[in-house]
Amino acid sequence: MAQRRNTAQRAAILDVLAGKDEFLSAQELHTTLRSTGSSIGLATVYRALQDMAGGGDLDTVRTQTGEVLYRQCEQPRHHHHLVCRVCGRTQEVEAPSVERWARAVAAEFGYTDINHEVELFGVCPACSALAAERAAGGHP
Repeated sequence: MAQRRNTAQRAAILDVLAGKDEFLSAQELHTTLRSTGSSIGLATVYRALQDMAGGGDLDTVRTQTGEVLYRQCEQPRHHHHLVCRVCGRTQEVEAPSVERWARAVAAEFGYTDINHEVELFGVCPACSALAAERAAGGHP
């Protein structure tokens, strides 16, 4: 297995992601890096993000439109996400029943060495409350 390089570009990407709760697209990361004077190319950002995500250094979610978003992992172990369709807030969740189901399905069909990603999309409590308030006639 090839050792991943720790490049200045990767360090810059991690600096942007450090402490952020929200997931960012490759384009958003690239724009942020360029605004700070970096000459990093978009293709380099994509390659670094894919490598870091594949190595477990970054968390990813796939939006309903298929775009992959990235952030630093809060939990070093396998987990899933609840994603708000309105504000993008993301909650990391463990789901033992999903893990049991995935193993059972794989075993039923004779698959080994499986992995999976689960993202649940909905509306978070804050956005739900805001929508209810607006529907009731309030206009914050």
